[in-house]
Amino acid sequence: MSTADVAYAPETAAHDLEIEDINAEAFGPGRFARAAYKIREGGPHRRDLSFVAIVDGKVIASVRMTEVAAGEGRALLLGPLAVRPAYKNLGIGKRLVAIALDAARKDGCRLVLLVGDAPYYAPLGFSKVVPFGQVVMPRPVDPRRLLAAELQAGSLDSFAGNVVHADVVAGNRSVEPRRDVA
Repeated sequence: MSTADVAYAPETAAHDLEIEDINAEAFGPGRFARAAYKIREGGPHRRDLSFVAIVDGKVIASVRMTEVAAGEGRALLLGPLAVRPAYKNLGIGKRLVAIALDAARKDGCRLVLLVGDAPYYAPLGFSKVVPFGQVVMPRPVDPRRLLAAELQAGSLDSFAGNVVHADVVAGNRSVEPRRDVA
């Protein structure tokens, strides 16, 4: 297989079962305990900013974007990004991220967050969120893995506080702030 055989497309509802299968394969049942998953429980992802990679009519990778809020700031949460094992290390995941970031930029998004490995995401424009504690996830996250890509310079400055799904804020549902144990 050549990377020329890979087609990239916006995600549709028809892809849901294959995407869930890929995420289960990539992250296992532990994915439900992660901070980013807790945020995603607050509402739907942006299907129009989420993409799949397809080979021979089958979804082999996906990336999703979810609207989030912290204080007065708004951003997108990138993830999960998952690639079937047989297609890893071919640049498919990085291509999906680049496509999603471009779509977010065109949509007017100023900031994209994720929890992931800095060496993988840094070439795509992500860096560690500093200062530590500016952004608080609903479950513990290694601060070295909390990354942001400013699609507009300075956009991280106004994104501070407890991160929740944007629908939680829009719906005025109460959100209990996380209290870290020292």
